[in-house]
Amino acid sequence: MAQHHPAFSFTNVTVTQDQEDDGIWVATLNRASKRNALDAATIEELIELFSKAPRLGAKAIVLAAAGDHFCAGLDLIEHHDEDRSPADFMHVCLRWHEAFNKMEYGGVPVIAALHGAVVGGGLELASSAHVRVADESTYFALPEGQRGLFTGGGATIRVADLVGKSRMIDMMLTGRVYQGQEAMDVGLMQYLVSGSSFDKAMELARRAAANLPLSNFAICSAVSHMQNMSALDAAYCEAVIAGVVNTQPDARARLDAFAKKTAARVRPND
Repeated sequence: MAQHHPAFSFTNVTVTQDQEDDGIWVATLNRASKRNALDAATIEELIELFSKAPRLGAKAIVLAAAGDHFCAGLDLIEHHDEDRSPADFMHVCLRWHEAFNKMEYGGVPVIAALHGAVVGGGLELASSAHVRVADESTYFALPEGQRGLFTGGGATIRVADLVGKSRMIDMMLTGRVYQGQEAMDVGLMQYLVSGSSFDKAMELARRAAANLPLSNFAICSAVSHMQNMSALDAAYCEAVIAGVVNTQPDARARLDAFAKKTAARVRPND
């Protein structure tokens, strides 16, 4: 049974964990009346959450959302009312980058359970997760062009990496919406389910949490870092990380099971 995590007393993000403390956390965006739009306060909560998670023993985090929509992006009402200067909004964007970098590079697997709108900054948030699961209600868009805006939370990095530069530009210029199998085909998510995206995300979180933490840290941190390097530097980095991870003492029992042919075999899905 889930309970509130004692380390966090947020307003806009609810953090729960299982009473058995299996290391799987659920972080739920909790602004359903605003379609979970991201205001400055929510971003600060995400920064704190993903900064502390690796040090507090999180083994996997499911990122979910209350209500009918995952996230409609930047809170445009707050943006309108604040009437920020260019410098002020630049610093807002830098805080978004801080939150999303903590997610992507923090070393804890983050699985996003998507439904409804995953739009603008909501897509930037989702693209910072390591795995995305969508249900049949999920749709993706970058409507910045139609609203006189430009992406500021990493879409030019992460969304372009998922779908390619040309598709991302098309989404921004024309307001194109992706949904269902088409969204799956262009790479906006890895799983499309007919039932609950949350249930599938929890299943994947349990599977990831069963891995050794050091292996997960490398997978959920080093891969992204190496994508930013030259091929030569990435090859060197990969060799160093493999030297550390592949000789970790906790892996010995798993290697012994493989050597004795008692480990589960890799088989195609039924």
